[in-house]
Amino acid sequence: MKKQWKWYVYIVECLDGTYYTGCTWNILNRMEQHISRLGSKYTQKHGFKQLVYFEEHNNLENARLREKQVKNWNQEKKRKLIDGEWKKDW
Repeated sequence: MKKQWKWYVYIVECLDGTYYTGCTWNILNRMEQHISRLGSKYTQKHGFKQLVYFEEHNNLENARLREKQVKNWNQEKKRKLIDGEWKKDW
């Protein structure tokens, strides 16, 4: 039986209060990269504060589509997702 990878779309809060949205198959490793400033250029510049949200996807294509969708949202809409005020399937 072939292993089914899980993909994660996540949001981290940066030290300046902004959010970074990303996608990974290994969320723990990716957080370690952000913490050590080896992650994205955005979190290298803005600093990593904490992981505030993540959701699981069964394939990379769906995860990438969702990542793109969330990245295009403003801070308020992301905050509502983080706080559970918006549904995942929007």
